[in-house]
Amino acid sequence: MSEILCQWLNKELKVSRTVSPKSFAKAFSSGYLLGEVLHKFELQDDFSEFLDSRVSSAKLNNFSRLEPTLNLLGVQFDQNVAHGIITEKPGVATKLLYQLYIALQKKKKSGLTGVEMQTMQRLTNLRLQNMKSDTFQERLRHMIPRQTDFNLMRITYRFQEKYKHVKEDLAHLHFEKLERFQKLKEEQRCFDIEKQYLNRRRQNEIMAKIQAAIIQIPKPASNRTLKALEAQKMMKKKKEAEDVADEIKKFEALIKKDLQAKESASKTSLDTAGQTTTDLLNTYSDDEYIKKIQKRLEEDAFAREQREKRRRKLLMDQLIAHEAQEEAYREEQLINRLMRQSQQERRIAVQLMHVRHEKEVLWQNRIFREKQHEERRLKDFQDALDREAALAKQAKIDFEEQFLKEKRFHDQIAVERAQARYEKHYSVCAEILDQIVDLSTKVADYRMLTNNLIPYKLMHDWKELFFNAKPIYEQASVKTLPANPSREQLTELEKRDLLDTNDYEEYKNMVGEWALPEEMVDNLPPSNNCILGHILHRLAEKSLPPRAESTTPELPSFAVKGCLLGKTLSGKTTILRSLQKDFPIQILSIDTLVQEAIQAFHDNEKVSEVLPIQKNDEEDALPVLQEEIKESQDPQHVFSAGPVSDEVLPETEGETMLSANADKTPKAEEVKSSDSFLKLTTRAQLGAKSEQLLKKGKSIPDVLLVDIIVNAINEIPVNQDCILDGFPMTLNQAQLLEEALTGCNRNLTEVERKKAQKSTLAIDPATSKEIPLPSPAFDFVILLDVSDTSSMSRMNDIIAEELSYKTAHEDISQRVAAENQDKDGDQNLRDQIQHRIIGFLDNWPLLEQWFSEPENILIKINAEIDKESLCEKVKEILTTEIAKKKNKVEKKLEEKEAEKKAAASLAELPLPTPPPAPPPEPEKEKEIHQSHVASKTPTAKGKPQSEAPHGKQESLQEGKGKKGETALKRKGSPKGKSSGGKVPVKKSPADSTDTSPVAIVPQPPKPGSEEWVYVNEPVPEEMPLFLVPYWELIENSYINTIKTVLRHLREDQHTVLAYLYEIRTSFQEFLKRPDHKQDFVAQWQADFNSLPDDLWDDEETKAELHQRVNDLRDRLWDICDARKEEAEQERLDIINESWLQDTLGMTMNHFFSLMQAELNRFQDTKRLLQDYYWGMESKIPVEDNKRFTRIPLVQLDSKDNSESQLRIPLVPRISISLETVTPKPKTKSVLKGKMDNSLENVESNFEADEKLVMDTWQQASLAVSHMVAAEIHQRLMEEEKENQPADPKEKSPQMGANKKVKKEPPKKKQEDKKPKGKSPPMAEATPVIVTTEEIAEIKRKNELRVKIKEEHLAALQFEEIATQFRLELIKTKALALLEDLVTKVVDVYKLMEKWLGERYLNEMASTEKLTDVARYHIETSTKIQNELYLSQEDFFINGNIKVFPDPPPSIRPPPVEKEEDGTLTIEQLDSLRDQFLDMAPKGIIGNKAFTDILIDLVTLNLGTNNFPSNWMHLTQPELQELTSLLTVNSEFVDWRKFLLVTSMPWPIPLEEELLETLQKFKAVDKEQLGTITFEQYMQAGLWFTGDEDIKIPENPLEPLPFNRQEHLIEFFFRLFADYEKDPPQLDYTQMLLYFACHPDTVEGVYRALSVAVGTHVFQQVKASIPSAEKTSSTDAGPAEEFPEPEENAAREERKLKDDTEKREQKDEEIPENANNEKMSMETLLKVFKGGSEAQDSNRFASHLKIENIYAEGFIKTFQDLGAKNLEPIEVAVLLKHPFIQDLISNYSDYKFPDIKIILQRSEHVQGSDGERSPSRHTEEKK
Repeated sequence: MSEILCQWLNKELKVSRTVSPKSFAKAFSSGYLLGEVLHKFELQDDFSEFLDSRVSSAKLNNFSRLEPTLNLLGVQFDQNVAHGIITEKPGVATKLLYQLYIALQKKKKSGLTGVEMQTMQRLTNLRLQNMKSDTFQERLRHMIPRQTDFNLMRITYRFQEKYKHVKEDLAHLHFEKLERFQKLKEEQRCFDIEKQYLNRRRQNEIMAKIQAAIIQIPKPASNRTLKALEAQKMMKKKKEAEDVADEIKKFEALIKKDLQAKESASKTSLDTAGQTTTDLLNTYSDDEYIKKIQKRLEEDAFAREQREKRRRKLLMDQLIAHEAQEEAYREEQLINRLMRQSQQERRIAVQLMHVRHEKEVLWQNRIFREKQHEERRLKDFQDALDREAALAKQAKIDFEEQFLKEKRFHDQIAVERAQARYEKHYSVCAEILDQIVDLSTKVADYRMLTNNLIPYKLMHDWKELFFNAKPIYEQASVKTLPANPSREQLTELEKRDLLDTNDYEEYKNMVGEWALPEEMVDNLPPSNNCILGHILHRLAEKSLPPRAESTTPELPSFAVKGCLLGKTLSGKTTILRSLQKDFPIQILSIDTLVQEAIQAFHDNEKVSEVLPIQKNDEEDALPVLQEEIKESQDPQHVFSAGPVSDEVLPETEGETMLSANADKTPKAEEVKSSDSFLKLTTRAQLGAKSEQLLKKGKSIPDVLLVDIIVNAINEIPVNQDCILDGFPMTLNQAQLLEEALTGCNRNLTEVERKKAQKSTLAIDPATSKEIPLPSPAFDFVILLDVSDTSSMSRMNDIIAEELSYKTAHEDISQRVAAENQDKDGDQNLRDQIQHRIIGFLDNWPLLEQWFSEPENILIKINAEIDKESLCEKVKEILTTEIAKKKNKVEKKLEEKEAEKKAAASLAELPLPTPPPAPPPEPEKEKEIHQSHVASKTPTAKGKPQSEAPHGKQESLQEGKGKKGETALKRKGSPKGKSSGGKVPVKKSPADSTDTSPVAIVPQPPKPGSEEWVYVNEPVPEEMPLFLVPYWELIENSYINTIKTVLRHLREDQHTVLAYLYEIRTSFQEFLKRPDHKQDFVAQWQADFNSLPDDLWDDEETKAELHQRVNDLRDRLWDICDARKEEAEQERLDIINESWLQDTLGMTMNHFFSLMQAELNRFQDTKRLLQDYYWGMESKIPVEDNKRFTRIPLVQLDSKDNSESQLRIPLVPRISISLETVTPKPKTKSVLKGKMDNSLENVESNFEADEKLVMDTWQQASLAVSHMVAAEIHQRLMEEEKENQPADPKEKSPQMGANKKVKKEPPKKKQEDKKPKGKSPPMAEATPVIVTTEEIAEIKRKNELRVKIKEEHLAALQFEEIATQFRLELIKTKALALLEDLVTKVVDVYKLMEKWLGERYLNEMASTEKLTDVARYHIETSTKIQNELYLSQEDFFINGNIKVFPDPPPSIRPPPVEKEEDGTLTIEQLDSLRDQFLDMAPKGIIGNKAFTDILIDLVTLNLGTNNFPSNWMHLTQPELQELTSLLTVNSEFVDWRKFLLVTSMPWPIPLEEELLETLQKFKAVDKEQLGTITFEQYMQAGLWFTGDEDIKIPENPLEPLPFNRQEHLIEFFFRLFADYEKDPPQLDYTQMLLYFACHPDTVEGVYRALSVAVGTHVFQQVKASIPSAEKTSSTDAGPAEEFPEPEENAAREERKLKDDTEKREQKDEEIPENANNEKMSMETLLKVFKGGSEAQDSNRFASHLKIENIYAEGFIKTFQDLGAKNLEPIEVAVLLKHPFIQDLISNYSDYKFPDIKIILQRSEHVQGSDGERSPSRHTEEKK
């Protein structure tokens, strides 16, 4: 069953994953393949949501989607089945697939889709199914564990398995250990047994030797008898005889040996002599022979003598040796007899030997035991060494792991810090980029609003917002703020305040928008009122509490103070220790100082002599110290005491502890602020507090640490240098330390400096200089800069040295103390190294900034160098700093000496007396009166004055000496310069006083100058308390008013731009409003085109059409005129709106508000100066009942100002002056060009507004001048009252003048007389006698009064000049702004008029163009097919729209195939294929049946057109002959071969082309099934293509030529494909075997073999010759056409010759390794299939049973060639077999039959007889 399902899934459905029976459950466990199967049957529409994964969520998702579909099919599926499939339970998936297979087959038979199946269900069942699906999902979710749980279970299982393996390994190791132990025990037991055995054997041997040593002594008589002696003698003699006989035998044997040698030598000599005699018998004479014999005999005799001598000598030597041997034997016998012992001696000897042996055994045992002890000691020592080495190695491994862990942790921290820095930088960049984008978009928006002309002010404001990181676009509305505004609203308020401040600064400094025009630059007044600034500074100092002066030492110290900072282990302490050897410096380490303080507390370190004052000071210092601890500035950094001194820890605990200590009641046990505690030294007290904190586990706060440091610094001698080691480490510590050492706080200094400059409107130049900051607490700060890696590596080196120190073999007692001392410190260091580095990195940027400002005392040194170089660098720096400090102190001492000398020299000089005040002139009031008359007259007439104020200024200068000539000339006219060129007023006679002799006298200093000495008389105490807040109120009111007005002006600018853009765009939209001209044009065009064709050339008709065109033109012109009038009316409505007037009125009101602010400030300042100087003169200030002058605002046209009228006076929009409004040249320049009636009103209104601004400015300027004149007059009146000798006649003209100028001075005079009326009686009561002291006092008071008056009036006149200048500037800017606004609006109005005119002209021109086109078509008598489009000002002919359709185009007929030369068409070939396929699907049909079919088709051709015309005349014999050419085995015909032949002509492929086509088919057939589909067939292609050069006919009605080759390629697929399969499959090898046919039989067979094998098969040389002979006499190529027999024969001969040449060339080119490919039995049977015989020849049999007749021969051939099991054989071997050769030469299935000969013969016969049918003639004509 599984195999069937797998085949169904893999082959039929072709799922994405190959399924096998073994992996069936696993493949379907995820549910993905189930969804794919249902998706292929179009039942799972949501298959795209399926997940091809094995996680729990994917399985739950897949099965939840599968459940409704499976229930729809009727398959039993619930959560248990799903759980079984998911858990891969055997058989569950197979069962479900089998049910699914059955259900899908039923669904396939029914033909229903998934949607139809769902619609066929009942609604109740559908709802129930939905509920079941939900329940299924819930239950399945509970049954399936989560993926995390599954992963956890899998991990648990894996580790359980690992635990089992480890446990088994441990058990195995334990078992092996036991086995080794048992084996060792057994070996020890065997060794003990063997040792015991050896000991027992040794004892037995000893006992045996002892027993053997016991000699049984026989009786002496038996040895001492005569027989025995005789026997011994006989034995001796016998032995001697035997010895002699042996010697004789040896001698005889020796003699025999010599004789034998002689005989052999003689024989050889005789033989050689005989030979020589025979050889030389005939050669030599007898004498020589005889001589040789004699000589030889002599030699023999001599040799014999020598041998005798040698024998005799040998015998003598043997005899001597024998005698010596006998002598030795005798001596040995004698010695044995003499040395023979007794039995007792032998027993004693044996016992001694036994004792000696025992001693040796004991000695050996002791040596063995000592050796064992030594080995044991060595083993223990080696074990100890190994154990220590293992421990050291393990410690090293642990140290390396710890180092790597710390390094990873440090790297992680570094990465996090880098990531934090990156994120911070990224956020900043992103914010900046967003603001840049906002600025760009804002600029783009306003470029659109302002036509690319953005005002400078707007761009400046946007840049300010951008530079201050404020959003440019509005974030929230701030018009109505709630009680708790949001963050966006607060941001908007900050933006508004920033812009207000910038606008105010520009207004105050007269830059930017408020820059001075060219005509006002020359009259610029001084920027500051020094007198007012001095007054305000003095009042502020009076109002502040007195400050304690800081005490500085008389003589500065030469000692150098510094600190050495750096990361942990950067080398600070080491460097300082080396410096201490070379320099007399004191090193202060916070760790050491804290420990010493705690130790001092433990030692009860007390003050030796405590003065009561010091005790009281200490008692007062304790609560102050506690308060300082509570109020520390940086409560988040607390310094830790103990062994680690530079770690940053939380601080809140220290605060709570100190506060708790402050609240606790003293106890007897604890150390509190009692008498005994107060007797302790400061260091001991600080140590007590530190110990209390440390005992509670808290950190020491920064304040306490700084106190410890300061106390230690104070104990150092004054002139001794000191350096702090690693302190301070936080900014808070640095601040507290500097404040404690210098007594100054930088933050408080900055705050006090800001408070000192309270006034921004008036500054005292004497106090405006910057206060120098105090010098820093340290002279230098050195930073030892090391990297984090270096710090950690140094820590690891320290620990590594400690480990190596531990492993060294030293005396334990020497290093126990050092180990115990450093162990905790190293552990702390290792635990806290990361936190220390992080703390340093966090705090160092702030410390670096602190030590770099305001004086850079920081010195950085790279500490990652060797120790000696670093020490040298630090020494050089310290030497340099000491020299700097010395030079600095010497310079200070020199400066102090110079100051003392200068003070002494000044004290010796006499003080200069002040110059006497000039007497008051009698004509002062007259000059003032004339000046005020001159200023009043032009004001009433509305004309500016130019020269009158100069006379007033000069008279005031001459009379009182308050100002210099140049300073007073800057004041100018209160109205500015004259614009109309009026005649100036004549100068007063006082101008002539410039040449008076007063100029010769040295001019006294002017009030407010640097030489002027201000009056510093005491003022009442309550006056500063009132005047300082009053001035702050004046200043704040002035600044806030200015900011508010400038804000409104800024916002109005945005409103103006938006309004102008809105009216421009709205007017443009109004001009583009739709019209109805196109309707008239379309109607006219429809009527024009509907005219009948016969009336187009009629003249009356043309005239009528021209008239209609004129009517259309008039109607369109009327529409244009109406639109123009509407546009003009719209423009007039826009112009007549009250927006411009309202905007101008609001703008004027804003500028009037600025004037009012300046006027209010002047009035308030005048009142403050008056109160101050009156208070200094001890006068009672007079209440000013007069209200301040108010500038009226412009009344707008709106009716919403009823409430404001009660507060601020309003004036109508007309000029205040009585003069008529006359246009000015400037206004004409604004409205130059063509004027229309609509703009005249704008011009007149603007002139009225301009005049109103001028009048308001003149009114404000006159008010300021009147107030100054009234103040001067009041001062003069007081002076006249005080000067009694003055002439009363001089007062009358002044009083008259004051009455004309102002009506209120008489009332003031009466009020002023009341308080001053008491002074004359007091003067009269004094005695007449006046002393010189009183005269001097009166003179001093008069001088003081004159000086006060001069200073008061100078300050007042300065304020007047500044106010008049400000008012004129406001007037100038107001006029410029109003002019600019009117210009912009008028430009927009003119632009609207321009647009209107241009659009009207364009519409008229478009109408004219339309008329011209219409008249052209009328004259040419043609219809207008394309639409005429006229809309607004555009006219064009729309080529995309046609008002009537085009005539239909001619259609080219499809290509039709024609009959040519008896060739069957594709349609005929398909018809024959269909008929033959129905008759014989396998391609084999009986020859008789084939002949009958052809006869029927030829004879019964009644309109079927199955064959061409030349086939219709074939007779039955000719058809039988045709059948015989196609017959395979004398019985059957291959109809596919017949259709292949009849489909010619087509290119016959070469063998190489066949092989290339085969390779292309195999490449397309990726699964190597041997079959391909039609798409693959077309993709691969054949050896020819259908891309013929088809000539397209020019006539569109003529069909295209028929592409026969393209249709033939498709026909070949239909011919050879198997249509029983879906889709049809083509066996491409079988098809190419058909195409391997050739006119030559043998060539065709070899071509077929090449196709079957896949490579070229070369022919055998012998076989090629007979085949050529056979083919030469019979056949020719069927692809060629034979019009006549003679040409036929010639072509046949040429073809044969070419084939023969090619074959011979191939035979010559056969390589050596040709035909090495192997061929199987199946391939051979596939090639030689023509010999098959059908066992069922019934014509109605659909499937013939075919059996190959060559099978037995092939089997025998394979067996003959050695292939018993029919394995493949090489082609070369196979082709050599006779059976194969004979078969190749006689096999005719691969020969092309030439049916053309039969057709040509039939045509020839019919042509000769002249019998042609009429149908034939008609077909030929066609």
